[in-house]
Amino acid sequence: MADEAEKREEQGINVAGTPSIPSGDGTVWADVSLLLQAASKEFADGELIHGENFSLFAAMSALEIMDPKMDSGMDNGRYHSIDEAIESGAAPVPISFDRTLDALCVIDVMDHLLTCEATWHLGHSLAQTVFSCIYLLRIDRTSPHALLYSYCRVVQATCNVIISVVSDARTHEEEDLFTMAYGLPLGGEKDDRCLSTLNAVEETLSRQLRACKAPSAKKMAVEDVEPLQTNFDLEEGFCKSMLCRLRFRKHFYHLLMCMKRPQGRGFELARKHIASCLSELERMRRSSEFIRSVAGTICEDNIVVNTTASGRQPIGFDANLNFRSSAPAPPRTIKTLSWKMALEYFEKLLHDMDIICSFTLDPLLENVLRFVVQFQKSQPDLVARAHLQLLLIQDGKLYGRDPIFSVICRVAALPEAMKDHDIQKNEFVVQLGQFVINLMKILCTNVAWQRRKLGKILQDWRVIYVQLELAFRKEFGEFWSMSYNENPYMKMPKHILIWVEEQAYWIASRFLLLGFDLDLYSPTEYCMVYWYIYVVLIKLAEKTHLRVLAKTDTAKRKGKKKRDSIMDMAKDYQFPPAVLLLQCYICLAEGLTMMLAALRNERKAFINPGPFNTEHERFLQHFEHLQKAGLPDHITYLSFEECTAQASLSTLVTHNHFKDAQRIAKELKHGFPDDPDRTSELRRIEQVAEHNSIALSVISRVAAVDPSLKISFEFTYHPYFAVAVVKRS
Repeated sequence: MADEAEKREEQGINVAGTPSIPSGDGTVWADVSLLLQAASKEFADGELIHGENFSLFAAMSALEIMDPKMDSGMDNGRYHSIDEAIESGAAPVPISFDRTLDALCVIDVMDHLLTCEATWHLGHSLAQTVFSCIYLLRIDRTSPHALLYSYCRVVQATCNVIISVVSDARTHEEEDLFTMAYGLPLGGEKDDRCLSTLNAVEETLSRQLRACKAPSAKKMAVEDVEPLQTNFDLEEGFCKSMLCRLRFRKHFYHLLMCMKRPQGRGFELARKHIASCLSELERMRRSSEFIRSVAGTICEDNIVVNTTASGRQPIGFDANLNFRSSAPAPPRTIKTLSWKMALEYFEKLLHDMDIICSFTLDPLLENVLRFVVQFQKSQPDLVARAHLQLLLIQDGKLYGRDPIFSVICRVAALPEAMKDHDIQKNEFVVQLGQFVINLMKILCTNVAWQRRKLGKILQDWRVIYVQLELAFRKEFGEFWSMSYNENPYMKMPKHILIWVEEQAYWIASRFLLLGFDLDLYSPTEYCMVYWYIYVVLIKLAEKTHLRVLAKTDTAKRKGKKKRDSIMDMAKDYQFPPAVLLLQCYICLAEGLTMMLAALRNERKAFINPGPFNTEHERFLQHFEHLQKAGLPDHITYLSFEECTAQASLSTLVTHNHFKDAQRIAKELKHGFPDDPDRTSELRRIEQVAEHNSIALSVISRVAAVDPSLKISFEFTYHPYFAVAVVKRS
């Protein structure tokens, strides 16, 4: 303790030993200013420190009185009610008695509503985004204005459908304000009436556009069709601009309704609506030049900060009007997306929806999980992920058609007849089915929520394995110790146990890798992270191999326990491609672990010198969930130290794990002929292995004679496996 005190004194950290302010709960107040200053020098952006009795949650729960961003009781707006806003002329109908200006203002309302809707999709309050539009809050007032009325109606119906989808999927826990309607007018009219109104307006606009293009257009416009506005030279441009906006809303609404059909029955039609939506978005983008020329705003640089194509402020919106109806949470300051960003958001949403619609509804669970993981790489937003979850889980079944027990039987390589076995009624088997459903739901959440939930369910999967084993032993009694050849009936429980253990390690690997997506690991922690990934992947490869062998009826009741049995996989062509792909990851993880360990041992690089958390403490913080679940068993910080203590660059060059990964990846190129995603993954593995192998060679030759050599790690080719970059400082 004395040494520790001297060390703190040398660093200038002097924490007072006597309390200056008395406190309850047996605690005392002390001046920690110098300690916090020292901490701030070590912390990077986004890192936090907290005490046991004052957490981040407590800090975020505090309300700052008289802060306009947090105090909903403050007078933040011009109007105190919707009626007051309407009486003050904030949302006139028509917007202008000049019909040309009125048409331009209606387009502004349409554009701003689109940006508000995109902003809402990204997690902001419905009351402060879409329903900041006064026309939506009193929608019946717009009925004399057919264009405005039809557009507002379809926006209202669309919001209702999206809230329903996200609520049913229950993914909105991550964006807690998304589904809160605050008593806003979301319903009241049947959807078919909403579309019939929109179709009537679309037909009228189409006739006006045809009249503009006719040879005797001026005569027809006067005699047969009432023009949209008074300037005939602008009529065609206005008709096209409004039609593409109305048609986008129509096709987008149809898309949502098709996606809601059970078992993916509406996907084929949904893809046609997606194509139509994308076409209309492109027409909307092209219409901006005409709209800006009419509005007189031809400055191209300002479009990125405007919420309308014209660059004008829309009429009929007040973001503070619903400020007080935002309970139970404090109202948030909202920065509405620009019109350009809103178009980009909807384009990405449509592409994500198209990926979902193109899914073949594969009945094999491992392919389903792989699809979801691959889908998440594009970082889809909440609406797309909610639709994916509703597709996967309907009425407690996969795709609403396959009972979960039959899904488990299929992935565990059990005969088709086993799916009707009475063992499915066992309480632990039923619980396992719920775990599978929960896992698919978790994988559809955002990355941060997903990792948090995966960490929590690791122990559940470990426990259910033990419970199932005990239940099966009790169920099958004396037959439990028999081999498959003696009693083929024993395949069912043992295959299920093999798969459960494999799935637990798959979840553990996913948990570890997601830490890179969230930037949870610092370069000084890469060594321990890659080491833990390495040991988890070894166990995963073992269990995967056992399951694959079980599929071909050649499984034995023994697993590959030693590291050499996994490291020699590439030499044995009987190993299936899925296992050899895991072997590539194992080689990369081991190579990076040993490279980082050698740099720590020989160059004292990538070592955390900070006075706060020791490496052991960081090990426990990162891998707490895995340690509690015993994944793998008997893995501790001491194991990590023993494995890396003797690492050296010379040994690493002799036993180059990166070259092993590169060789296996090349041999595997023809292992996935119909899987472009895995083919691309193999190419990324080759690139990481090749560049790290070169970097390792350079470091081993130059590092000893050039102390100025600077080494860093970047994720240039792969999101999870880094590449060493060597430079002279």
